[in-house]
Amino acid sequence: MRPEWFDLAQKPVPRYTSYPTAAQFEDNPDADAVSSWIAGIGPSEPISVYVHVPFCEQLCWYCGCHTTVPNGYTRIGRFVDVLLKEIELWKAKLPQHGGGVHLHFGGGTPNALNPKDMLRVLDALRDAFCIDDDAEISIELDPRTLNPEMIQSLAAGGVTRASLGVQDFNRTVQEAINRIQPFLLVKGAVEALRAADITAINFDLLYGLPHQTAESVAHSAEMAASLKPDRISAFGYAHVPWFAKHQRAIDEKTLPDTKARFDQFEALSETLVDFGYVQIGLDHFAREEDALAGALKTGALHRNFQGYTTDTCRTLIALGPSGISEFPGGFVQNAKDIRDYSESVMAGDIPHRRGVRRTDEDRLRSAVIERLMCDMQVDVAKVCQRFDVPLSHFADAFELLRGLERLGICDVTGSVVQVPVEARVLLRSVAQCFDAYSSPNAVPANRHAKAV
Repeated sequence: MRPEWFDLAQKPVPRYTSYPTAAQFEDNPDADAVSSWIAGIGPSEPISVYVHVPFCEQLCWYCGCHTTVPNGYTRIGRFVDVLLKEIELWKAKLPQHGGGVHLHFGGGTPNALNPKDMLRVLDALRDAFCIDDDAEISIELDPRTLNPEMIQSLAAGGVTRASLGVQDFNRTVQEAINRIQPFLLVKGAVEALRAADITAINFDLLYGLPHQTAESVAHSAEMAASLKPDRISAFGYAHVPWFAKHQRAIDEKTLPDTKARFDQFEALSETLVDFGYVQIGLDHFAREEDALAGALKTGALHRNFQGYTTDTCRTLIALGPSGISEFPGGFVQNAKDIRDYSESVMAGDIPHRRGVRRTDEDRLRSAVIERLMCDMQVDVAKVCQRFDVPLSHFADAFELLRGLERLGICDVTGSVVQVPVEARVLLRSVAQCFDAYSSPNAVPANRHAKAV
């Protein structure tokens, strides 16, 4: 890392999986506004659906996701009953639409459900949201608790893509994050999924974990690539113990510093590219023949709460505690607390607790930020033309960009902003220049993860 990048790399920056980001969400969203957003879904408009399962058999100490340990299946069984009720509420509330073309299960650990309940949920979703026969149905899985019965249920339920949390194959690192997961276990899970005709496989890897080095991260990436997953995400560990209390179990003295994190990202990226993966946006990699790589080539790549995606739907319906739904008019988030969520649903209410309206200004800035995050470049004038806004509207943003350009973090030619490959890891910092809520010079402490 260039020495002049060090200060910027340590500043907190939003991840820009949405705009406005969740930091702008407010309590008690306007119920009438949300109802109008739902009613505004067109009769032929396709939609996406997300289901959040808030349970894990044990907590991984690095995790910042909304999840809890159920200590038996009773709580999970009750959650399934509530989730089925929430699905029915949405079925009654949704207007006619073009059907569900993307369905994603996240968590937590979706395979915390037993095979029978997983099929019940899949059947209910297919009915309520008119899931298309050709829809992509993806699910995040913990290979440590994935069994043959669950794989058969997923296949029977039409699941087409499985995302396995790998993180790192080094035993010392695994012990430090409370996630023991041998290579052969992951290999067996991949082989079993492919044998069941769930052939689209994603891996998640992490850098910046305790005891990791550039060499160990590259070795884990090499081992992951040897299993030939279609896509690999390489996220930087965000150490936010004030938010995720269980991260306090991690010894901070074993965490790499900013320069070491940068070196790890570079080593991981170079390894995956050497194995034939196409580097996509900030932190994704895909095989040349994968649809994500194709979308990058054609400029059709998008970004949402699941990261980089080929999903072009304007509407995302989220179910489960903490799930965030997206509409052209704004975002709305379910209750995070499982009891609050459950009581609301069983009382016949969709449990919306937080949200934010999208203004025309938000849509304009969102379009600029998304293209920059996806393509690592954007012609701001072209986006302004689409929204009938003069380029001078972004004079303040270009002033901020000139400061980054002097550091070699971006190139500005006329109205085109481009991020060099070597500055990819600071892509979010460039996008932040277009953020009306969070400029590089004024970020509230402890709201976001550091840039690197």
